[in-house]
Amino acid sequence: MKATRTQLAMAILLGVSATAALAADVEVKDAWVRGTVTGQKATGAFLEITSKSGATLVGAASPVAGVSEIHEMKMDGGIMKMRAVERLQLPAGKPVQLAPGGYHVMLLNLKQPLKRGDSVALTLQVETPGKKVEAVQIKAEVRDLAATPAGEHQH
Repeated sequence: MKATRTQLAMAILLGVSATAALAADVEVKDAWVRGTVTGQKATGAFLEITSKSGATLVGAASPVAGVSEIHEMKMDGGIMKMRAVERLQLPAGKPVQLAPGGYHVMLLNLKQPLKRGDSVALTLQVETPGKKVEAVQIKAEVRDLAATPAGEHQH
């Protein structure tokens, strides 16, 4: 059976509508990536993410990295350890911080240095309460190596 142009257009529109609906459910703020130096093969991406209905962050991808993973840093026996996590719960209506020293998106096998002012495309893979995985496309600004989120001061 051949699909008509109208049927193809409708399928595309339905796909766009589903993505738009998810985008309305998931809000991402203050996305940024820590800048790198020549030869550096990994960095972190940080952001605030809120799901209105309660979803789960299950993955990430970026064209600047060979591998992107959700990571957690936490104290274990007095030692700060970092580990990959497969899922990060996004409780309904509660902002979840992906920040230095905590959860973040680890960008590994970088394909190029990332310098201040660059923009990095990130795709966040979010599982809806109905168990459907959707892609949320965002752009993250590259900040200096020593960058801290806007409004945060170091003393």
